[in-house]
Amino acid sequence: MPGVFERLAGQADVVAELTAAATAARARVPGQGWDESDPRMVHAWLFTGPPGSGRSVAAMAFAASLQCEDPDVVGCGRCRACHTVLAGTHADVHLLAPQGVNILLKDVKETIHRAASRPGTGRWQIVVVEEADRLTEQSCNALLKVVEEPPSRTVFLLCSPTTDPMDIMVTLRSRSRNVALRQPNAEAVERVLLADGDAIEPDLARWAASVSSGHVGRARWLATDEATRERRDVVLQLPMVMHNPGRAFPLASRLVSSAEQEALARNTESDEREVEELRTALGAGGTGKGTASAGRGATGAVKELERAQKSRRTRSTRDSLDLALVDLAGFYRDALIVALGARDVAAVHPDKAEEAARLGGHYSAASILKAIEAVQECRAAIKVNVKPKFAVSAMVGAIRAALGS
Repeated sequence: MPGVFERLAGQADVVAELTAAATAARARVPGQGWDESDPRMVHAWLFTGPPGSGRSVAAMAFAASLQCEDPDVVGCGRCRACHTVLAGTHADVHLLAPQGVNILLKDVKETIHRAASRPGTGRWQIVVVEEADRLTEQSCNALLKVVEEPPSRTVFLLCSPTTDPMDIMVTLRSRSRNVALRQPNAEAVERVLLADGDAIEPDLARWAASVSSGHVGRARWLATDEATRERRDVVLQLPMVMHNPGRAFPLASRLVSSAEQEALARNTESDEREVEELRTALGAGGTGKGTASAGRGATGAVKELERAQKSRRTRSTRDSLDLALVDLAGFYRDALIVALGARDVAAVHPDKAEEAARLGGHYSAASILKAIEAVQECRAAIKVNVKPKFAVSAMVGAIRAALGS
């Protein structure tokens, strides 16, 4: 998959569909509006697929192929437009993503206003909505209104886990063409890692791909970040000490603390830069006339920004913890396969096969299934704003009860 689609793992059918659409888009007369003359290209797309399948990667690659300047190759990956789209700096490609837990109405309105104008340098105004399942009811309704009556040169690319009404509004889904991505296999993930510019060692890329359950981003973190590998080791120790409350509960607490520290580390630099840029923009630190009132205005704006940053860190903590819980559920799934005596079933954690076999040989399939349910209930609780430390502690208690500890 050359060009802009080379980082999309195991999605040949999707690449073919998007390439055909981008080719058809070039034949459209700018400003003529949307019609059915060529059904390959529509104004609204919905990218769905399991976590890590590459929904956002596909959307950004498609955006780049629509803006590509190469006259012969769609999505060449070499021209200025392709580079700026993939770098997130193209003036006519607008990314709408949660700044905190949800995508708020004010952010949707601001993005729609900018995207309704005539393209400045590209062929299209493109709005990419990452995690469209995090749209609030109000923000979703605002987006729906413009999708129903789209500007003639604006394309909407939405990303959502599924087409289920719990993830995306039915009316918004019905006005978009669904592009369903599949979970890539380990070989496809490995190829993407080796193609990255991070110079990942082949053995490390192969291992990371094998234990990431087809989640490309997760595989990349495991291959490039030692702290992520250590966090995985911590969560996979938990099932083996669940019988001992003196070890299980502290380890679970450590897991939550680790997720919080990761969120803080990943956001601190950008948080500080945003605050400094805002202060400078509002004239804080100046010595001229009116600087006192500017300083007072900056204080209020900085506090508002800091509230948004705190919300973003909360979201980052939950996302990090959720990945850890997915790993934990995967371990119990491997143990369940052993308890059921199933054969020729690929393990989620092949490097922990011995531990999973020991657990699966000790507990009944019904007990292990209850443990998996406890993990999923914990994930659901965190999504509805239960404090992570309480949710994880309750999960440990439920698993211990399920296993008769």
